[in-house]
Amino acid sequence: MRQITLTTLADLSRLGFDEVIDARSPSEFAEDHVPGAVNLPVLNDSERAQVGTVYTRESRFRARRMGAALVARNAALHLEGYLADKPASYRPLVYCWRGGQRSGSFALILGQIGWQVGVIDGGWRSYRRLVADALYDRPFPAPVFMLDGNTGTAKTAILQEVAARGGQVLDLEGLAAHRGSLFGLVPGSAQPSQKGFESALAMAMAGLDPTRPVLVEAESNRIGALRLPPALWQAMRDAPRLVVEAPLEARARWLATAYADLVGDPAQLQTRIAALAPYQPRERIAQWQAMAAAGEFQALAAGLMAHHYDPRYARSRRTEAPETVFNAASLDSTERAALAERIVARLG
Repeated sequence: MRQITLTTLADLSRLGFDEVIDARSPSEFAEDHVPGAVNLPVLNDSERAQVGTVYTRESRFRARRMGAALVARNAALHLEGYLADKPASYRPLVYCWRGGQRSGSFALILGQIGWQVGVIDGGWRSYRRLVADALYDRPFPAPVFMLDGNTGTAKTAILQEVAARGGQVLDLEGLAAHRGSLFGLVPGSAQPSQKGFESALAMAMAGLDPTRPVLVEAESNRIGALRLPPALWQAMRDAPRLVVEAPLEARARWLATAYADLVGDPAQLQTRIAALAPYQPRERIAQWQAMAAAGEFQALAAGLMAHHYDPRYARSRRTEAPETVFNAASLDSTERAALAERIVARLG
């Protein structure tokens, strides 16, 4: 068993372990974890609470004995289950909350099998300090260009096209599991916790090449319920803007396709439209709901953009940063690919 001290988040990929194992309870893992880690809890939530109660109210010795029995039992389940097919060359990196008894006990068992096991010194807490340092104590690590444009200009799809052509991108909406508007949450899904989002963001930033520009889609300082860290938000506000412009008809056609999941959930769509009532006249809300009920989704998208999203964008748009405009007659796959090629050339 080898103690591993992380000095940067990039160490997690450079150290060469086959897999990261989070030995904490499922609720701890759900709130935040090292991106890509697998959760093999040595104590589940109820077991952890039970051991903690005995430790504080009865006997530390009894709690440790109880914990050891539970850890051994759960470790056996993992060895007979998830870990059953791992080869002799398997090299896992294990952590718990603070690098103490849970990860140490599990790593000891795994090491006795013959696997080369590492344990993160300080556990999740030491990892979390590196996340906070990267997001809140340091400037953003690469020059930023912001991909901007009115609602419906296929910015996320274009961002992905740029990445496919070798451009360096940071997909904030993908990390936040949200498309950045009132209609942005995918039906049936949920956003990560703030800590989980920050972990994913910090790890994505750790993989950036600081000598190359990174393209980021224009957002407010919140994506759904999640907040962007101040250094990133400031870098986005100061960044040169690459603005995609397309006719309203083309944008409406794109939105009806891009939001097919919401279009296919009539009740959810009606609920999202109703949420605009504080900002729109009652008659317009009723008209939009009637369009949704009739399946007139392109007309609905055009109305939402013309009367709600475009005016809001015009009011909030910043003009201080330099901008380059990319005009598109349509937003079909051919046009998106052409836009991506031009943007990659602009990034250099």
